[in-house]
Amino acid sequence: MKASPSAPVVRAPLRPFSDTSVSTLVAGFVAMMTGYTSSLVLMFQAGQAAHLSDAQISSWIWALSMGMALCTIGLSLRYRAPVVVAWSTPGAALLVSSLPNVPYSDAIGAFVICAALLSAVGLTGWFDTLMKRVPSGIAAALLAGILFEIGIEIFHATEHQTALVIAMFFVYLIGKRFVPRYAIPATLVAGIALAGALGLLDFSRFHVALAHPVFTMPTFSVSAAISIGVPLFIVAVASQNVPGIAVLRADGYTTPSAPLISTTGIASLLLAPFGSHGVNLAAITAAICIGRETHENRDKRYTAAVWCGVFYLIAGTDHRGAVRGVSESAGRVGRGARAVRLDHERARQRDGRRASA
Repeated sequence: MKASPSAPVVRAPLRPFSDTSVSTLVAGFVAMMTGYTSSLVLMFQAGQAAHLSDAQISSWIWALSMGMALCTIGLSLRYRAPVVVAWSTPGAALLVSSLPNVPYSDAIGAFVICAALLSAVGLTGWFDTLMKRVPSGIAAALLAGILFEIGIEIFHATEHQTALVIAMFFVYLIGKRFVPRYAIPATLVAGIALAGALGLLDFSRFHVALAHPVFTMPTFSVSAAISIGVPLFIVAVASQNVPGIAVLRADGYTTPSAPLISTTGIASLLLAPFGSHGVNLAAITAAICIGRETHENRDKRYTAAVWCGVFYLIAGTDHRGAVRGVSESAGRVGRGARAVRLDHERARQRDGRRASA
């Protein structure tokens, strides 16, 4: 008896609004907040160190936000998977020290080079080949290294804000035990409330205003390509895209990696003249949108990423008024750090003179 050919798989219609639940909406908001608050100050510190204007810093954040928003929404709807895109936090840390050493237009040219390399890696399928050759344990180790570095920061924070950290910690433990789906937002709300009670919140310098993109014609130099472009590319692949794919694979999503890498690479290429140093797959924020706490039905968890993209869009459009306030805060942080390093250096010199005496 001849076997009949298998019928084609018919996918259910795309209904992002009906697939949305309160938990996916909350997860998207928390993912957006995590993405912004984890490393936004690095952009301000890098911009101040390079003597960029508030308008240029605002354009930088606008370009990153637009790239993250459009890629996150588009890719999540296209593949019905929680594909979250974020800026490169290690890349921003790299720019704090490297951006002041080159003209800004050369740095823009380096961003273009990095984005072109990422686009080529995705379009040629080389990234798929890389992922097949990299053992899953190595990819998981890269992600573990990122998580470990973030996790130990809680001990540094405890030294300065002991009551705040301990209170948030216990709120999370209690929430995880009784309402696991809302443990993270409950911790966030508790932290904000306690920070306000302790007088740690100051919004006097903040106001809402629309961001305006500033175009900078890229120029190219060998020094900027070597000191910024190539390191940004390596960091994007090793610490962003590989762990980002690993997070999706660990939860059973078989989304092809090549279109994800090429799409984020092309978006970075188009937005580089406005200051974007690159958007890539997220690992930490993606994990917030992927877990069971987001939605019991894994086929509907993509809506958490979609809402994350929507919140990216809102935050990226209405942030210019906050730039000056955060820039001044970042400047104080940078000056404080330099003062601490100077004090340590002076103490080391005094100890050296005493030892020689």
